Amino acid sequence: MAKVGFVGLGIMGVPMAGHLIDAGHELYLYDIKPVSAELTGKGGVACATGTDVAKNADIIITMVPDTPHVAAALFGENGIAAGLTPGKIVVDMSSIAPVETKEFAKKINELGCDYLDAPVSGGEVGAKAASLTIMVGGPEQAFETVKPLFEKMGKNITLVGGNGDGQTTKVANQIIVALNILAVGEALLFASKAGADPAKVRQALMGGFANSRILEVHGERMVKRTFNPGFRIELHQKDLNLALNGARQMQMSLPSTALAQQLFSSVAAHGGAALDHSALVKALELLANHEVA
Repeated sequence: MAKVGFVGLGIMGVPMAGHLIDAGHELYLYDIKPVSAELTGKGGVACATGTDVAKNADIIITMVPDTPHVAAALFGENGIAAGLTPGKIVVDMSSIAPVETKEFAKKINELGCDYLDAPVSGGEVGAKAASLTIMVGGPEQAFETVKPLFEKMGKNITLVGGNGDGQTTKVANQIIVALNILAVGEALLFASKAGADPAKVRQALMGGFANSRILEVHGERMVKRTFNPGFRIELHQKDLNLALNGARQMQMSLPSTALAQQLFSSVAAHGGAALDHSALVKALELLANHEVA
């Protein structure tokens, strides 16, 4: 069994760390908030700092909201880097900027340690079900070492390429998810305003070529108005900003991504930044003066 550190114990981190404890691994835990009693009750060890986590663990996982949070967790005061010794592996499972990821990897490599960027897709549902898709960038040997841990947290696990490629894949994933949420929202809104029952329309579409995980999960949220967050709009905005900033750097256009970002911004401007990203439909409803439900 491995000695694993886990830094960042929010909506995603708690169930992910829980699966590792359930599998018999030795877990050392840190978060800016008190560590969940759910995890310590199962044998997880709460640590005072990220440095303490790194000193105790051989593989250290981070799962925090954004690029600055990863930088602080790794290199800030009492951060993970201060507790590393050669041969350890740092695995960032947050969704952050690919360019900065490469810089983080270089700094960790200079300490004699390997670095994997391994962002995930599947949201809170996937984290709880241990069915996350995990997109990995980094050296193959480190990937093979950590893969048994990934398999306790996810199902579709792919080594895409070198450091940064995992994060690039996650950005691509977020583009696809946003545009599918937009498509499902427009379709159900159209059906509802035309007088059809959107719940039955959704059910019918799930048996055809238009079926998707987004239609299944987020379409249901739109119909039932259950916008409590599995993945917050403000986090999806952050991911689309990564896509749009990257596109500018590469001198390319992502017009549909920009539209989805503007619609997310509309919902956020009306107080919905903390809602689930399926609430993008609220921006469409304002334009149509009609609700799906």
